[in-house]
Amino acid sequence: MSQTLSKGANCPLPAPSAQVAITASEPLDIAALLVTQSGKVRSDDDFVFYNQPTGPGVRLTSPTTLQLDLPQVPPDIDKLVLTASLDGTRSKTFATVRQISITVSDLSGSPIARFDPSDLGTETALVLIEVYRRSGSWKIRGVGQGYASGLAGIATDFGITVDEPGPAAARPAAPPPAPPPAQPGGWPAQPQQPGWPQPPGAAPGPPPAGRVNLDKGRVSLRKGQSVSLVKTGAPPLTRVRMGLGWDVGSGEQIDLDASVILYDGRGKDVDKVWFMSKKGAKGAVRHSGDNLTGAGEGDDEVIYVDLMAMPSDVNALVFTVNSFRGQSFRQVRNAFCRLVDDMSGAELVRFDLSDSKDATGIVMCKLQREGPAWVMTAIGEFHDGKTVRAMVGPGKQYL
Repeated sequence: MSQTLSKGANCPLPAPSAQVAITASEPLDIAALLVTQSGKVRSDDDFVFYNQPTGPGVRLTSPTTLQLDLPQVPPDIDKLVLTASLDGTRSKTFATVRQISITVSDLSGSPIARFDPSDLGTETALVLIEVYRRSGSWKIRGVGQGYASGLAGIATDFGITVDEPGPAAARPAAPPPAPPPAQPGGWPAQPQQPGWPQPPGAAPGPPPAGRVNLDKGRVSLRKGQSVSLVKTGAPPLTRVRMGLGWDVGSGEQIDLDASVILYDGRGKDVDKVWFMSKKGAKGAVRHSGDNLTGAGEGDDEVIYVDLMAMPSDVNALVFTVNSFRGQSFRQVRNAFCRLVDDMSGAELVRFDLSDSKDATGIVMCKLQREGPAWVMTAIGEFHDGKTVRAMVGPGKQYL
């Protein structure tokens, strides 16, 4: 007979194999962590989620279902922590999610236990239940504990290396300049810089000699080329999006992840936005979410950038793509990045990568402040690294 659990209550799990199904009124990202008696995972391999759907004794069989094969769980694993998180690109919390239910069944579908978390508020991620060892057997406990920091907050608590930035006060930074007076029409005045003539009330002028801008429309870049993101006489760009795309060979399954690293003027990384942390720079940078296959036409992943809301200590954004499972970029073709005006939908700049190498990461391009404007530079250089964490050092050399 199935047992309904209250928060903190437990019951035996008699079946050696089971499945856990989660239902809710909103789409959720389901994950499991294999945790030792220390309360931590042994390595990142003990984190089962949409980007790594299989672990020892645990498998994500659908976006809302986990299958447990308990005899295959390593003996040094004390418990399985099952979690759910909201998409970090949306301004939603679990207060808006209704009818969350976790059902544990045996493989024949007979229910064993059910837990319905309640009294949720500002959380964006939850520990749903724990499946834990006790006296040679397995038990289930209802938890319903929330985190306001999303999946990355849960992962960090259990020992996954997420490399979130520290508080701003811990980073040396110059005090922000006083906000410039607004121009007619609401556009902020741009500061005077050598080579950038700015008569009072004027929109950004032409770039320094030798620097191409957007005066002639869409710009196609080759590796190493740069374009200033201004158009003479036009107001400055406010919101843009960086679309990154790729194709893989027929029958190949390669999980590529687009990310962006934010650096200050000293070359220190102050934030990262990627599939584990989909917002950064106080909300000025957002990630569209993970594409596991590269299937379909157009952008595979998109990173949104609000240039006007960018914190003053952010001097450069370096965009990278990584092969999460360590497959080589030799199997990837037609990789590109393109910058789009998010207000009008117009494509501004495009860079098509023409080569590939036996590497697991690539620095595609960067946006960097140059005087009052932003400049996009095509990079297209390969490095090894399965996640954005490994790209922080390589990315710095392009600043």
